[in-house]
Amino acid sequence: MTRRSPDRTAYALAGLLGTAAVLHVVRPEPFDSIVPERLPGTPRFWTYASGAAEGAVAAAVAHPRTRRIGGYAAAGLFAAVFPANVSMALRWRRKPPAYRVVAWARLPLQIPLVWWALRIARPDRGR
Repeated sequence: MTRRSPDRTAYALAGLLGTAAVLHVVRPEPFDSIVPERLPGTPRFWTYASGAAEGAVAAAVAHPRTRRIGGYAAAGLFAAVFPANVSMALRWRRKPPAYRVVAWARLPLQIPLVWWALRIARPDRGR
């Protein structure tokens, strides 16, 4: 089994985050719909703010000089958006079964995303 290079793994995470950032701007409606109602301000504000955060974190992860802090920021970001994923799962209770499965399956997926980000932040400890 070959190990992926730290750069390749970081670029993959940066690509995932960058794609999500673009989607927040190009198609904000789905993201607006999962913003927890308890947050102050409009859902669109939080959609754009989280998209901007994802873009900034993607850039930090992609650049070797800022990769360590970017990895930690990515882990924090994945933890910070978890309430929106919970909100989506709860709001989709009456959707067709396939939608509900997707909504609930997203919740445990945050764990490997956080782990991936931490491996990038601490490549010497993640092997």
